[in-house]
Amino acid sequence: MNSRLRSVGVVLAGGVGQRVGAGTPKQLVKLAGRTILEHTIALFEGSAEIDEVVVLMTPGFAEPVRELVREGGFHKVVQIVEGGATRTESTWRALRALGPQECNVLLHDAVRPLLEPRIITECVRALERHTAVEVAIASSDTVLVAGPGPDGTEIVADVLDRSRLRRAQTPQGFRLSVIRRAYELAMADPEFAGRPATDDCGVVLRYLPEVPIVLVPGSERNMKVTHPIDLSIAEQLLRPVVADEPTVSGVPAVSGIPAVADEPTVSGVPAVSGVPAVASVPAGTPDGYRQALAGKTMAVFGGDDELAALAAAHGARVLAFPRADDPEAVAKALAGAGVVDHVVHVADLPPGTLIEAAEETVAAGCLGAINVARAAHPHLRESGGRLLLRTAAGDTSLAVSARAATTALARALAEEWAADGVRVGCVSARTSARACLDVLASGRTGQVLDT
Repeated sequence: MNSRLRSVGVVLAGGVGQRVGAGTPKQLVKLAGRTILEHTIALFEGSAEIDEVVVLMTPGFAEPVRELVREGGFHKVVQIVEGGATRTESTWRALRALGPQECNVLLHDAVRPLLEPRIITECVRALERHTAVEVAIASSDTVLVAGPGPDGTEIVADVLDRSRLRRAQTPQGFRLSVIRRAYELAMADPEFAGRPATDDCGVVLRYLPEVPIVLVPGSERNMKVTHPIDLSIAEQLLRPVVADEPTVSGVPAVSGIPAVADEPTVSGVPAVSGVPAVASVPAGTPDGYRQALAGKTMAVFGGDDELAALAAAHGARVLAFPRADDPEAVAKALAGAGVVDHVVHVADLPPGTLIEAAEETVAAGCLGAINVARAAHPHLRESGGRLLLRTAAGDTSLAVSARAATTALARALAEEWAADGVRVGCVSARTSARACLDVLASGRTGQVLDT
């Protein structure tokens, strides 16, 4: 089955956030400078797999959301629909709003703003072969079945086999005709209101049991903001790492959040409290490098033979391009590279002051990083990869200005691209090739190493 259907992301924002305890719907609470809803819409807006976005909003709050959409420039949002009294009623309203034309539908909780772009891509691709998919992760906890005990207590009635248990997440994806038919049967069932499904796959499983629901791997990061403590956790995870914030025993803090000195480190670059590294093994080890690089494509602009050789030794496919001063040439080089997982720009300036430098030298030193970043963004957004900028060496006016500009660019891009799942790092010319690999293998963004 090969689908070329349009894909619609439906952001379900109809809840009122009673458990969070906020005065407004929890999806309108601001975290890291934006509302939760904006973070979530931005994920679908930035996905190349998504053609349109529909937002289901709590009744009475549709107009503020329209304003957020206008101010945020979310051009893929085609409808804002008021939700119903329950999750199932809200979903039913969304399905009716999509019209009669067949399409792929991804139903996603608005209060899961940490969804990885990779998951959206995998859901849409799975819908090319299947008609229902569910995002899920393995259960790390033992799950008990409780039974009535003496004196009103509960006792353990059963211990479930954890190897077969999965924790459901969103998005949940369907062909529109499949999920709409399941809801039509549910709405016609007089017993459904008294025993509603807890999610949309539950509706399909109950009313269309012949339809297989294929699992797509989720992520621990794709948490649902449900309780007050979740707001603090999500706030930390949504903020990029800033390596020169105040430190505790040399450990960087993140945007005012104190660091914890005994967190796991990546070759001396500590993890942020509450923000796990992507790698499941220490990044600054041969196994960590192989996990981050094996089978991946790295494009290096500007030339760094030692870094290229070290990355290749750990399984990376390395493509080297000598210059980055021509933006069209940079874009063409990446377009012909296929899937790109890591992009590195190495600033290389000859000796001399700003006044003495030729125009092409200034362009290469000061605009090269910008040219590479602009061309790399769509590729890294697709792969969930990393951009690494290596600053120029030297103490001349040209080198100092280029270095300051590159560092500031990396910090700004880390914040702007966080919603796209693209990590950005910056290292100095003095940073060793191995330390560069540490940054590439790290799960953090916004790192600036001046070593």
